[in-house]
Amino acid sequence: MIKFTLNQTPISFKGSKELSLLTWLREEMNIVSVKNGCSGQGACGACLLEINGKPALSCRTPMKKLDGADIVTIEGFDPVLKDTLAKAFVKKGAVQCGFCTPGFLSRAKILLEQNASPSREEIKKAFSANLCRCTGYTKIIDAVILAAESLKSKKKIELLENAGVGQSRAKHDAYLTALGRRNFIDDMKFPGMLFSALRFSNHPRAKVLCIHTRKAAKLPGVVRVFTAEDIPGEKMTGAIHQDWPLMVQEGETTRYIGDVLAGVVAEDEKTARRACNLIEVEYEVLEPVTDPVEALTDKIKVHEKGNLLAITQFSRGGNIDDAFESSAFTVSAQYRTQLVEHAFLETEAAIAKPHGKDGIQIYTQSQGIYEDRHSISKLLGIPKERVIATLVPCGGAFGGKEDLTVQGHAALFSFHLNQIIKLRLSREESIRMHVKRHPFIMNYKLGCDRKGKLTALFADIIGDTGAYASLGGEVLNRAAGHAAGGFHVPVVDVISKAVYTNNLPSGAMRGFGVNQVTFAMECIVDELCGKGGFDPWQFRFDNALEKGSMTTTGQVLGDGVGLKETLLAVKEEFYNAKYAGIAIAIKNIGFGNGLVDESEAVIEIISDKKVILHHGWTEMGQGVDTIAKQILYDVAGLKDVRIDVVSSTDSEVIGGTTTASRGTFLLGNSLIMAANKLKTELAKCELKDLVGKKFKGRWFCDWTTRPGNNVENPQTHFAYGYAAQVVILDEKGCVEKVVAAHDAGRVINPALFEGQVQGAVMMGLGYAFTEKLALDNGRLVSSKMAKLGVPKIKSMPEIIVKVVEVKDPGGPMGAKGVGEIGLVPTAPAAVNALFQFDKKRRYELPVGQRIK
Repeated sequence: MIKFTLNQTPISFKGSKELSLLTWLREEMNIVSVKNGCSGQGACGACLLEINGKPALSCRTPMKKLDGADIVTIEGFDPVLKDTLAKAFVKKGAVQCGFCTPGFLSRAKILLEQNASPSREEIKKAFSANLCRCTGYTKIIDAVILAAESLKSKKKIELLENAGVGQSRAKHDAYLTALGRRNFIDDMKFPGMLFSALRFSNHPRAKVLCIHTRKAAKLPGVVRVFTAEDIPGEKMTGAIHQDWPLMVQEGETTRYIGDVLAGVVAEDEKTARRACNLIEVEYEVLEPVTDPVEALTDKIKVHEKGNLLAITQFSRGGNIDDAFESSAFTVSAQYRTQLVEHAFLETEAAIAKPHGKDGIQIYTQSQGIYEDRHSISKLLGIPKERVIATLVPCGGAFGGKEDLTVQGHAALFSFHLNQIIKLRLSREESIRMHVKRHPFIMNYKLGCDRKGKLTALFADIIGDTGAYASLGGEVLNRAAGHAAGGFHVPVVDVISKAVYTNNLPSGAMRGFGVNQVTFAMECIVDELCGKGGFDPWQFRFDNALEKGSMTTTGQVLGDGVGLKETLLAVKEEFYNAKYAGIAIAIKNIGFGNGLVDESEAVIEIISDKKVILHHGWTEMGQGVDTIAKQILYDVAGLKDVRIDVVSSTDSEVIGGTTTASRGTFLLGNSLIMAANKLKTELAKCELKDLVGKKFKGRWFCDWTTRPGNNVENPQTHFAYGYAAQVVILDEKGCVEKVVAAHDAGRVINPALFEGQVQGAVMMGLGYAFTEKLALDNGRLVSSKMAKLGVPKIKSMPEIIVKVVEVKDPGGPMGAKGVGEIGLVPTAPAAVNALFQFDKKRRYELPVGQRIK
């Protein structure tokens, strides 16, 4: 028997001594403030708590080590300290997705009890075990300093709970999230719930001869083993191209190591995973194709139709060869970027439960609840009306939760068994299964005249989209449309190809192909400046997009272009630094490219003190729910009214996939329409007189055009965001400071805006210096989270965010989306800074050295 105290309560433990403290707390004690982010790898700190006055990772602590221990979780904090820490994190905008926050709070408690006034460097050192993918860490440090000041002065921290546009209103649900009291999917429990696990392919390319499930089915506690034969409807899924099987069946060929061959449902997760290991598979192992250039020869076909998924090609402005011939200076170079893992802290999870007659409700963390509903209805062969997809705000996504992963399997198992099913991926499985950022090979040629005005650009882009389409065709299309970055180039010739291989699939990730081409364009611009003897800042200013300029596709820009203003905002820092690199960026808002963008919003009046805002968007840390509440506050004048937010398909309020930096723009516009209708009614009566009524708004765009030849006056996107960044190095060549100027149009929430940019900058620095998911012939070199190269707090430089507000004429109150553009210019600015330091040109990411 092991005896210890938990939050001052004596405990006598008689179970397995090898059981992790994390598992015991979550499964036996129902303490879910400690989070499972890395599946026992000890790499993320989300499970951090206090043991004997010191920080400890509960995922790495077996019960046998706890005899006589004093354990404290957030639930055991002194009430004043707990409230102070949570409010400090909310006040400073340090809670984005919030999955990591309880671990930070636990570490902050221990630090402040040992050091009442820690310095910023002492705070950074204390948080060395904690990982945050969202915030960039700056606001976390700010929050600890605020908490320390509050505790010393005994002055309570007040949150701004009711505020409109332009103020740092407290993020929706952030207080409860910080304390671990707002459930993520893996925190949810239902009576009688069963658990499931998946059996993945052993090989990137192999014919499946036989799947032996008998041993697994006989294991005590196993309810049923499923294979592709059990899918009643269409087994192929996919965001645009339906080429991704939910499960690969006997006689078919696997395309990557994340292909699912079978699934097990059992009474507990441990049994389900053990049963998966008992499933034996016979293969005919085949040679994979892992090089996208080689894949274009089609010697080994990943798909029967061939390995070229999509091609985007266009030219404008005249003959490209003549333009280069007449140029005073030209530079040619090849640039390469790497495969990158999203590394969101919460791995994929879903809970499916029977609903009504032969229906399913799926609790999902997806970036598109209506896309989930559509896919699941097709898999099950039932009308979409019998599928309800209910959003549970997720612990980070960054584009990596746009595709179907576990939702389809959970729904299938629940549909057959008429039982509640939970399915959660481990960290290793998550890395293995979901899509990544595309690796690119980019051949660029750029020219200018003797006065430093750009003349011509040729770009040949190849993107490795891996085993399945996902959004690969659209990513490479987006890359083509942004190939010239933030520059006006008179003559352009672009070709962009998305290519199938047997590597892990690539799809959406923050920036959506624009990061890669901006790296190439900004680096070749810097090299061209060197060759022609031009000043890098002035060259960019002279060639930067403005009203009347043309983007890569030939779209003529109208009002709302703040790119030159962002350059002016960073000018002084660039010239005053000894080693500084600069880059500019443009990033679309919305799908555009000929696709439809639409959003609805419904305001439901519950009482004179409460309304419900219905929408179809995903809250994943970026703050879309908070932005919506601020707009509603201003437009409808709801000053002292509780606003609840619901995102579920049973409302039939359309949102679309939460991607392309479009949440604020689309939801904001549709909500303004709905709020104006409510405002009109409130001019005639009081809110209590409107109980039971709903007010709906809808914003719709179907007039954009797809990049290509023979398109007159192309309208590739309805709006863009703009940015300029400067990266400054110290005397050792490490990053000392990043100055990020971003045109937000209109800042709805300053704290959220800053946090988005700071977090994106850190992600951009990781992209430039350290992050890479290495593969060897289609297999993972490592599935360890610590090997991903994601920056921790010790790598954080000073990040200065400068706000530029050039209103977009179509944006809600002039606002633009900023979710993605924050990291688009960061990597090339860093690489250009490195050249200033050591005069070496770098053509491949990551550069392979430490950030700081």
